[in-house]
Amino acid sequence: MRFLVFGRIEKSVKLYQLTFSFPISVDCTYELNLSLFFIELSEWTFWDEFGVRFNFIAVDYLIYTHEVVSNIIESYPLGWLLSGILIITLITFLLVRKALSHTFNANESFSTRLKIAGALLLLPVISYAVVGPSWYQFSNNTYLNELAANGPYQFFSAFRNNELDYRHFYKIGDDRQLSSVIKKQLGAEGASNADEGLYNIKRMIKPTGEEKRLNVILITVESLSAEYLATFGNKENITPFMDKWFKEGLLFTNFYATGTRTIRGLESLTLSIPPTPGQAIVKRPDNGKLFSLGRVLQQKGYDTAFLYGGRGYFDNMNAFYSGNGYRIVDQTDFTKDEMTFTNAWGVSDDIIFNRTVKEADKDYQNNKPFFFQIMTTSNHRPFTYPDGKIDLPSGSGREGAVKYTDYAIHEFIEQAKTKPWFNDTVFVMVADHCAGSARKIELPVDKYHIPLFIYSPKHVPAVRNDIVSSQIDVAPTVLGLLNISYESQFYGRDIMQMHKDEGRALISNYQKLGLFKDNKLVYLSPQQKIDVIDDPLGAHKQLDMDAAAALVTENMAYYQSADYIWSHRLSRYQ
Repeated sequence: MRFLVFGRIEKSVKLYQLTFSFPISVDCTYELNLSLFFIELSEWTFWDEFGVRFNFIAVDYLIYTHEVVSNIIESYPLGWLLSGILIITLITFLLVRKALSHTFNANESFSTRLKIAGALLLLPVISYAVVGPSWYQFSNNTYLNELAANGPYQFFSAFRNNELDYRHFYKIGDDRQLSSVIKKQLGAEGASNADEGLYNIKRMIKPTGEEKRLNVILITVESLSAEYLATFGNKENITPFMDKWFKEGLLFTNFYATGTRTIRGLESLTLSIPPTPGQAIVKRPDNGKLFSLGRVLQQKGYDTAFLYGGRGYFDNMNAFYSGNGYRIVDQTDFTKDEMTFTNAWGVSDDIIFNRTVKEADKDYQNNKPFFFQIMTTSNHRPFTYPDGKIDLPSGSGREGAVKYTDYAIHEFIEQAKTKPWFNDTVFVMVADHCAGSARKIELPVDKYHIPLFIYSPKHVPAVRNDIVSSQIDVAPTVLGLLNISYESQFYGRDIMQMHKDEGRALISNYQKLGLFKDNKLVYLSPQQKIDVIDDPLGAHKQLDMDAAAALVTENMAYYQSADYIWSHRLSRYQ
């Protein structure tokens, strides 16, 4: 239930006049109307992008004005939209100007005005104390809940609640029981230090065979949903190279993103931890010296670098990766000759891949193994890219951006094949998240489906793996392919060592924390709620919690332990 906005403004202006008797002009309502129409247009475009009203993403994006404003200018006909707002505002103002003029005539005594003002001021105080932030969630249909919400209220609510206190908002189980459960799930119950404190998941990983000193290039592709690939049923032929390429390596067909934003994907791929509620760890303060994929390879003598086509201050990426021992290469490091194409989010994908080749050549000449973690940008609104590369015009939409990314990866692989380091390099390609996750249901599992592909013709056989897995499993799987021994603190597991009945995926948004396993979805919500869904990819039937008690306990073990480990700083290194 939306407020009657215009009536609220009129009462507010009248309150101001009645209380203080200042000579306010009717013309001030023109600016107020203009602001309101602008906010409504902003809500509309935000909904078009994310399928929800303002939330914590809107709060986040206000910090990065350059990228966001540039993205808006490049994505929308801003001149026409702003002109339309001005015209609508002018028409509305002319229609109500005469009626509003009576609002500013105060005939009551000061004491009467004071009583009215006091009563009106008391209303927001009462509503703050009584109205719950989740009252708008009256339905199981997420779209209906979002339509019932108030956009500006949601914005300030998200600003205030950007991080959630897990133990205050979520159902809490017995720590000792859940500690035992998570150790068993991760194979840490038999470790020599397994009994040393709660949630001590440290255990030695000792693969058989000789350690392989191979380079690793991890390509994280912006918003590459599985649904865009012919391999997973798409009919538009917008990924011709990847669909052919996937037959030449190790393809994981039942793989899922842990979240809905880039920093959630980077968090999972780098740290191999469940997504904690609220803000991603990449954005949190004091997030350095964490156990990570980069940390393991740094200890093995690798040059570890994070390469990003945009400005790495966005989403705190540079600070996070440099604080965890990575070397940074972002848009600010490119020469003018290299930057042949840029948009709001950075250089096009071919440019970041060309720079990656240069960095690899340099390390090869210095006889140093390398681990490069790349984050692409082109498959993002405004979906612009260099002309003449593919048969779809730049800026025409998501399909063109996906096809251009496919082209850029093809060019990168073909260029890499000419290099002396190619045969001893493992290429890992994965998406950061899907293009969109908004549906009628809270956690639509199918909208988290993304590709994971590992390619190294000399070292990795061409097979398909259909075990259910997610982004937290990438780090231990890559290290498993390298036969590296290490003390692990990862929540993920080597998918190649998992049995089919052990498959599971962690998926979430910034409040709902889900576990998908055995064709059931269990998810935790604030207000200590737990939901169980049977067949989330099909019939989507709500079950009683007792029908999946073991799965509920396992879910709680993952997320409660992750919160404990983060808050007690158990995953740090000296």
